[in-house]
Amino acid sequence: MKLLEIQSSPRGESSDSISLTKSFIEACKSDDTSIVVDTLNVWHERLPEFDYEAIGAKYKAVKHETMTEAESNVWERIQSLIQRFQNADRIVLGTPMWNFGLPYKLKQLIDLVAQRNYLFAYDGKQYGPLLNVEKAIVVYTRGSRFLEGTPIPPSRFDHQTNYLDFWLQLVGVRDLRSVIVDNAWNQDRQESEVSLAKGKATLERLVEWFLN
Repeated sequence: MKLLEIQSSPRGESSDSISLTKSFIEACKSDDTSIVVDTLNVWHERLPEFDYEAIGAKYKAVKHETMTEAESNVWERIQSLIQRFQNADRIVLGTPMWNFGLPYKLKQLIDLVAQRNYLFAYDGKQYGPLLNVEKAIVVYTRGSRFLEGTPIPPSRFDHQTNYLDFWLQLVGVRDLRSVIVDNAWNQDRQESEVSLAKGKATLERLVEWFLN
């Protein structure tokens, strides 16, 4: 089994989202030693900018037009990132909440790899997935607790889960589970530790589902 692990926090070993996803992957590997993990940390990858050349390459690829040398170079880098998604049987992704949404580097990765005729198809009327990823888990960490009926309801403040869950299903993840860990960073560290422990326990219960 080929597993793509996507890390989107720059905090390394201090990151709660990375700690949770890594502990989940270790639990999976304990049950299935054949798992091969490809770790894609968006902060270490030196992702290309989605700039003039990248956009030029995007449109020329769709139209099957000849690219400039600069466009070909950036398109080759983009295709290498896309291939890592195409090679994956499973995806494990961890992300903190930044300004009620995603870290900009994670959005940059999505903008780079979400290319027509590679991760999704579009015939002018409807979209279709092109990935073949049976299962994925996304771990969302937040500093606060979002509840309807409080001053910070998720219906207003959560711009993290809806988009990422939608995107993963759009490109071809057939069975997606989300684990949300609120209060991961709190002035009351004891409260945070309780939330993180609950998140870890939830992930441990999902190991069997994820592997089968």
